[in-house]
Amino acid sequence: MYYIVETNKSFDQASADLESAVKKHGFGVLYVHDLGSTLRSKGIAFDEQCKVFEVCNPGEAAKVLSIDMRLNMALPCRISVFTEKGKTKIGLIKPVQMLSSLSQDAALVQVAKGVEEKTIQMVDEAK
Repeated sequence: MYYIVETNKSFDQASADLESAVKKHGFGVLYVHDLGSTLRSKGIAFDEQCKVFEVCNPGEAAKVLSIDMRLNMALPCRISVFTEKGKTKIGLIKPVQMLSSLSQDAALVQVAKGVEEKTIQMVDEAK
């Protein structure tokens, strides 16, 4: 269900490279949640880094929503850059498995397959 790769890049470099890869593939970055900084700003001792990139391709999102409006709660796609025990990683929850668990519509699976291929390419390019 997860697709996670490890990179030798720094957390900041992997984050910048992911943002570039997202744009290259016709998606946009809607928002970046910096979970590590947020937790630390609330006084929580959290040593790891973690940014969650909300990414979207409007055309693909419209297809998903036209099939099943309830799936708005599963959008946009999220790709994370994070550290774990000194290693930088980039990952996502695979759209096909996630959306298939929420809807059995065959057309949805086809849309999800295309999005999954592109988001995995983004991760691999940022690696």
